[in-house]
Amino acid sequence: MLKGKTALVTGSTSGIGLGIAKALAAQGAHIVLNGFGDIEGPQAEIVALGSEVSYHGADMSKPAEIEAMVKHASERFGSLDILVNNAGIQHVARIENFPVERWDAIIAINMSSVFHATRAALPAMRAKNWGRIINVASIHGLVASAEKSAYVTAKHGVVGLTKVTALENATTGVTCNAICPGWVLTPLVQKQVDAKAAALGISNDEAIRLLLGEKEPSMQFTTPEELGELAVFFCSPAGNNVRGVAWNMDGGWTAQ
Repeated sequence: MLKGKTALVTGSTSGIGLGIAKALAAQGAHIVLNGFGDIEGPQAEIVALGSEVSYHGADMSKPAEIEAMVKHASERFGSLDILVNNAGIQHVARIENFPVERWDAIIAINMSSVFHATRAALPAMRAKNWGRIINVASIHGLVASAEKSAYVTAKHGVVGLTKVTALENATTGVTCNAICPGWVLTPLVQKQVDAKAAALGISNDEAIRLLLGEKEPSMQFTTPEELGELAVFFCSPAGNNVRGVAWNMDGGWTAQ
């Protein structure tokens, strides 16, 4: 379905980003990966799906590097058709104890990077009258949790930016939507599970049950593969008039 298209997925060397990249690759899209850690493994996974892959190591807190990454995607494969803004970091603390530098970093990487990448990608998408911008927000773009002030603020901002982007391009072939997952067992969430287990002196499995039981009625994690399939839907003809939505995959979290 996406043969000949190019997708740039930020924060895609593991977790949700890699899951989305693989789902788009399986539909024939060329993939530009971005992120830290192991690079060769994720690239090999994309190649195994029959797609071409490139990598750009832009620091998502630096606008100039983000702009260079978007340019790289277009130059490497001839166009940038699908932008998935996924990169994110987390820090947990009460507001009065929240380190200012962590606040600034989370706002920069989780929210401002979405603006910078979108701004750079839009002109070419509009010129071709086709493009898909998919912002990986969070259920925390819709509701709040204590001790996550920066993350919740950033993700609410991403949902707002998604709506504005959709409205500004509503009469074109460029759509913008947000995915709002509940708990997904990514390396980021695993750290929270480990911290809960250590703090309470319980097993990892018990910590997972407590984590899910607090918020997610389904008592199961959403998977990166499921999120990838939703991204594919947004890119399909069925998604042509899906614009400005914040689509929650949260096991009933916000239904309560």
